[in-house]
Amino acid sequence: MTISELHIYPIKSLGGISVPEVIVEPKGFRYDRRFMLVSPAGEFMTQRTNHQMALIDVAIDGETLRVWHRSRPDDILELPLLPTHTEESSIGETMLVTIWDSKDVPAVTVSGEADQWFTNVLEKPCRLVFMPETTHRAADPDYTHDPENDAVSFADGYPYLLIGQASLDYLNQRATEPLSMLRFRPNIVVTGSEPYDEDAWAHFRIGEVDFYGVKPCARCVLTTIDPETARLGKEPLKTLATYRQWKHKILFGQNVVAEASGQLPLGRLRVGQSIDVVSRQEPWLAAPAPVTANE
Repeated sequence: MTISELHIYPIKSLGGISVPEVIVEPKGFRYDRRFMLVSPAGEFMTQRTNHQMALIDVAIDGETLRVWHRSRPDDILELPLLPTHTEESSIGETMLVTIWDSKDVPAVTVSGEADQWFTNVLEKPCRLVFMPETTHRAADPDYTHDPENDAVSFADGYPYLLIGQASLDYLNQRATEPLSMLRFRPNIVVTGSEPYDEDAWAHFRIGEVDFYGVKPCARCVLTTIDPETARLGKEPLKTLATYRQWKHKILFGQNVVAEASGQLPLGRLRVGQSIDVVSRQEPWLAAPAPVTANE
């Protein structure tokens, strides 16, 4: 089994970047979901209720993050990948933000220019914030390897999401339309595994980094937003509900944490690296039956 794709999403819920190599940190890959859009009150914003966010792309150019909406590609916002705190003004002030059950998470505002750019593009007041290294946002202690040290950036609940390409291929054999892996916003995509075998990977190693599969990912309406058009549809939830439902939740992909103890950064991952499954666990759902010709 090998890594076939690596993805980072510098600004939560905006476009992702496919990369050949990444640096592994406890909160997630370096530069992954370190920025986030929030309401003026500090409530996180996503594609779930702001579908146009699917059409905002990002790119990294040296130490600069470039952001644009596909309908206006010449109107580019440029941001530092590592914003600095400015004590003398409101730009760079600390702001407490909310992501799901994580309340009062310390973040730093980026700039008035960024706030205005996103407010204009999304046609609603919003602010862009950044998570400094000093902020520790704990992963869900009910499903972690090391509750004291497992942390997460502005991702929904866990620092990494891993999906097997075979799992998507199986879904596409049953779905009413072909679906891209981009809908599921993974960090790591692997090839060479059986469909949904990643559910059973309790402990696996890639290079020098140890990872732990802590729970399957419960999927929401965001996956039904076409990342190319921002239109809402019924797939993949319609098909996944027929064979990937557990206690009224639809599961696809595995939430993962990295071994957080030791020297930082934890290591590097590269496309093409092999994956060694060290130990296995009982999956929440049984392996699916093979797809028959008349399905």
